[in-house]
Amino acid sequence: MTAKKTKSRGGARLTHLDQRGRLVMVDVGAKPITRREAIARGQVAMEPATLVAIIAGGLKKGEALAAARVAGIMAAKRTHEIIPLCHQIALDVVEVEFRPSAAKSALEIEARAVTSARTGVEMEAMVAVSAAALTIYDMAKSIDRAMQIGAIRLLAKSGGRSREFRRAGEPTEPFGRSTAARRSK
Repeated sequence: MTAKKTKSRGGARLTHLDQRGRLVMVDVGAKPITRREAIARGQVAMEPATLVAIIAGGLKKGEALAAARVAGIMAAKRTHEIIPLCHQIALDVVEVEFRPSAAKSALEIEARAVTSARTGVEMEAMVAVSAAALTIYDMAKSIDRAMQIGAIRLLAKSGGRSREFRRAGEPTEPFGRSTAARRSK
């Protein structure tokens, strides 16, 4: 059964509903395979001393940033098992980076996911950020149970039929290396 394209309240087409209004996975079989990329960010707000301990690698549980990086990558690879109706896609790369912000007393997290597929990687990038943030919380909760995870959002996406997306009012320059350095890899 094919998905029915009905309109939402805002006028956008809803492709995850069949002709009887039931949720279905979208058939992407006829779409061309294209290179697709998504960048997402989030943050974990915490006490200043917690941020110092995480950056210094001084937590009893071990190296929080290394654990969170691996958790983010692993989660991105399993997004289809976590989010209903997501397609399982082969990922070409998933990168998870961190930037401490003393001014905000927060650890900012960025994930970049890339694939050559028939569907996008926005959910994979956001799941990577979410899992990395939860891992930071788990690693540091013994010293700061009041940490707050938030501001998880898509910053940019490219590839596929829909136009490129860049979040207005927010710089999309990736943490660490420049965009040119990433693409020349």
